[in-house]
Amino acid sequence: MEPNLIIALALAVLVGVSLGMLGGGGSILTVPILTYVAGFEPQQAISASLFIVGVTSAVSVFHHARVGRVRWRTGLIFGVAGMAGAFAGGIVGGFIPGTILMVLFAAMMVATATAMIRGRKKVPAGSIHEPTPLPVIRIIRDGFFVGIAAGLVGAGGGFLIVPALTLLGGLPVAVAVGTSLLVIAMQSSAGLTAHLFTVDLPWPTILAFTGIAVAGSFVGAALAGRIHETALRKGFGIFVLVIGAFVLVQEIPRLIPLLSGA
Repeated sequence: MEPNLIIALALAVLVGVSLGMLGGGGSILTVPILTYVAGFEPQQAISASLFIVGVTSAVSVFHHARVGRVRWRTGLIFGVAGMAGAFAGGIVGGFIPGTILMVLFAAMMVATATAMIRGRKKVPAGSIHEPTPLPVIRIIRDGFFVGIAAGLVGAGGGFLIVPALTLLGGLPVAVAVGTSLLVIAMQSSAGLTAHLFTVDLPWPTILAFTGIAVAGSFVGAALAGRIHETALRKGFGIFVLVIGAFVLVQEIPRLIPLLSGA
């Protein structure tokens, strides 16, 4: 086994920990790891990310559900809308150059990180047990557009879903984390289906990566809810911002000649 592949598989545990603890960040790590460490082409990394993050999220969501951190009604409506958007985004993404996809991926991370770091309105302490449902139309609208982004750039959408549920919906971060995992699993399956029309994947490597990520998700889920909400939100935002900046630094030099036709 090549050294870079061994390193990539070792880093897979961080993907699982991130998803289990933050309800996002899995794709933020997976796409760069597969692209810059394992040597995948961007379209392959994006497609593989949807599978890895989707499976890991599906496993992790049950732990969060057992401790009451999943809003099923909100998550299922958001997820169905996200599946429609992810399928559309996945079809379109298969025809866009990889460098452009990676720049879009990074740009969304930077915008989302900024919103997370800036913060949101205060949520009453009892709201975790007495939720105020989001308007259905708003859930569908947000879910569809988040799904398009997830399908397009391979992000499971957690770094967009968690802010949507916290900043717009007023959910505590711990509840948004658990609910986002349900949405991620649903829309990732739709996005992957669309990508498989245009991309061939190295399944043995992907399955090994997925198994390690699933193991890491149990560690992350055990840590979720034990960290102060403000620290978790800001830490998540800083994490996304750093990775987004890294990807931009890698891809901007490749984008300039592509746009200039050189």
